[in-house]
Amino acid sequence: MPDVKRSRIANKECSVARAIEIVGDRWSILLLREAYYGVKRFDEFEYYVGIAPNILSSRLKKLVDAGIMVRIPLAEHAGRYEYVLTDKGKDFFPTYLALKKWGDDWLAEPAGPQVVFNDRSSGEEIKYPKLVTARGKPLQVEDIEIVPGAGAVPFNRKRFAAGANMLAGSSAPEKKGAKVRKSAPRKTR
Repeated sequence: MPDVKRSRIANKECSVARAIEIVGDRWSILLLREAYYGVKRFDEFEYYVGIAPNILSSRLKKLVDAGIMVRIPLAEHAGRYEYVLTDKGKDFFPTYLALKKWGDDWLAEPAGPQVVFNDRSSGEEIKYPKLVTARGKPLQVEDIEIVPGAGAVPFNRKRFAAGANMLAGSSAPEKKGAKVRKSAPRKTR
């Protein structure tokens, strides 16, 4: 089997590829943003996101079909529904926060982010956790070793077998004596 076909199979099985299939477009992420802000009704999503009704209907159906939201009939309005986050949808919230933090750090206006999240009980701003290595140092992409997981397809078992690891961020296996380019320093505020 050609390597291109094997890589397509590996992508089909990849949990990141599967997640992107569900939430990897602008509208889905913005709908989740609004759901985290408390929006539940079709017309509210339409208003706050500025999305065409046909696209909104399609994306909400996709999120419902994926089990991220559930559609609940409104008792006071026959034929109308609320879209409520499921546990699966709520579990995406830390991923949304990570994306928001990256956007706030790198893309926000000079005055700062549009929205911040405060702890409901203390009123203090939520602090984003720093990812650290096993030794407690700030995690950098260069610190990562990629190994096949329990569900790895043969293509990835071979690709990430011991000694065949690729340096995260490179497109070719690392060779002895090869120069490794350091990534750009992180933006600070």
